[in-house]
Amino acid sequence: MSKKIFFPLLMMLFLSAFVQAAGQHSFEIKNGQFVYDGKPARIISGEMHYARIPHQYWRHRMKMLKAMGLNAVATYVFWNFHEPEPGKWDFSGDRNLAEYVKIAGEEGLMVILRPGPYVCAEWEFGGYPWWLQNVEGLELRRDNEQFLKYTKLYMSRLYREVGELQVTKGGPIVMVQAENEFGSYVSQRKDIPLEEHRAYNAKIVQQLKDVGFDVPTFTSDGSWLFEGGSVPGALPTANGESNIDNLKKVVNRYNGGQGPYMVAEFYPGWLAHWLEPHPQVKASGIARQTEKYLRNDVSFNFYMAHGGTNFGFTGGANYDEKHGIQPDLTSYDYDAPISEAGWATPKFDSIRSVVKRYVKYPLPEAPARIPVIEIPSIRLDKLAGLFHAADGKATAESDRPMTFEELGQGYGYVLYKRHFNQPISGTLAVEGLRDYALVYVNGEKVGELNRYFNKYTLEVDVPFNGTLEILVENMGRINYGSEIIHNRKGIISPVKIGDSAIEGGWEMYGLPMDKAPDLNKLPAASVLDSTDAHAKALAGKPAIYSGTFDLTETGDTFLNMEDWGKGIVFVNGVNIGRYWSAGPQQTLYLPGAWLKKGANEIVIFEQQNDKPHKAVSTTRTPVLTKLKAQK
Repeated sequence: MSKKIFFPLLMMLFLSAFVQAAGQHSFEIKNGQFVYDGKPARIISGEMHYARIPHQYWRHRMKMLKAMGLNAVATYVFWNFHEPEPGKWDFSGDRNLAEYVKIAGEEGLMVILRPGPYVCAEWEFGGYPWWLQNVEGLELRRDNEQFLKYTKLYMSRLYREVGELQVTKGGPIVMVQAENEFGSYVSQRKDIPLEEHRAYNAKIVQQLKDVGFDVPTFTSDGSWLFEGGSVPGALPTANGESNIDNLKKVVNRYNGGQGPYMVAEFYPGWLAHWLEPHPQVKASGIARQTEKYLRNDVSFNFYMAHGGTNFGFTGGANYDEKHGIQPDLTSYDYDAPISEAGWATPKFDSIRSVVKRYVKYPLPEAPARIPVIEIPSIRLDKLAGLFHAADGKATAESDRPMTFEELGQGYGYVLYKRHFNQPISGTLAVEGLRDYALVYVNGEKVGELNRYFNKYTLEVDVPFNGTLEILVENMGRINYGSEIIHNRKGIISPVKIGDSAIEGGWEMYGLPMDKAPDLNKLPAASVLDSTDAHAKALAGKPAIYSGTFDLTETGDTFLNMEDWGKGIVFVNGVNIGRYWSAGPQQTLYLPGAWLKKGANEIVIFEQQNDKPHKAVSTTRTPVLTKLKAQK
């Protein structure tokens, strides 16, 4: 053999050996079981979302899962978190999904990937990018050419990030879910033929395979919804199913008469909305059900094992006929075994005790808590009226109010302004409000409108040469159910006073709040010190407060916002979320990872501003269950 042939052959043999070593693990569904490296395996998983945790804490939270006895972590992938604008992708920092998966593998956890493209998750728009609504001819969650074009682009880009982290290539990803709870959507969209629903769902499964995912796929539905949600070739799993016999019966029916049997969402807690009591689930019942699954060789995934936080504008909303919209809290604590701040709870201890009796591997001790600090008082020394901040050139002018989407804005607020040469009075009706508004006449507040209470009207009296201003907040797009297709924000229909639609002369000022407002960039005359006189002058008007505080040590803490009205908070440029004194959440989790020794900056946008503020404080413990009476 010549040297010219020998060396390339040697190189090929070397690469072949390397690939074989890198792909030394296997995971498959075989003979009715999960099989890992040729041996039967059981999945004891916990749902935990990278996007709801600062990336600096990912490893800590993985260690918490291991200490609870879990051998896998499941996570949704949030499409809108990674593609905020068409073709503009971000997988850095807290969005570095590949790093999250790698850390899980390093900590000895299998990974279950749930990329949707629809995920629900109490997340804004169920994970869909808001701008999909601007694509002509696109219909969400349907066998629609335009929609499937964008889902394919998303999955292809996702594969570039994590495809090499599948177990078949030496990584920890063992399964990938197609779509999410599609059976419930089928049950609500009976206007669409069942055959079309099935065709769409099957195409999502196929897209995952086409882009390169070669680990087992699965679907996830309530056990009574498999008819609409299951797909041939994908393992059906049952959400919330506690009856073992029923679980096996329904899986057998849709999986060729055999297992494996898995509950992809086992709920140790539950989601929470603003203006409603925070649900609490007893640890004892969860421990008993955990043992029931383990005793009967059922695999399961705690949803949620650790909830984390809906930072910024990432929280979604549910919908029902009574309230219209039910916006989700900033906290996604979920009453989970691991709290929002990563603390072990009594529920954690109960689950750990049960799992310990059924697994052969030793359980490590839980890692120490992230240090917690308290800041008694943070002085707010500057404030400015929001109307001053919006005094520049309007984002757009139109004969009618324009939606957020028409303005090219996804989140935050829009100020709608209309000048009247002649006086007008009567009942102001904003039937197309999405979702919350404060109304002003000549800069003075006259009332509040709120989609939650179906409150769309109030009395106004606009004088000669007067101005009507409506400050509208997007409280989060609907993330579940058939109403997900009706998700435009702002004012989506004509505004009326009395019987007359107000047409012509509308000015829209976009306030996306994608960055912390910088008071230094406002006209000097509009930025005030927080003296009583200045603060009182802005009472009832939306205002921006700012201050600085010095730290000699950093740690997690909770901002106490109970004495405030409604708004958002930025710390060192990071939007840590919404607050609303209505409750039940009264504190905002502030991770120590976002604080620094020395000078720190806080900016608070207070919408209601019914009373002046000079300071804000923190506490060492969260307050998530204090609901205040509402009108």
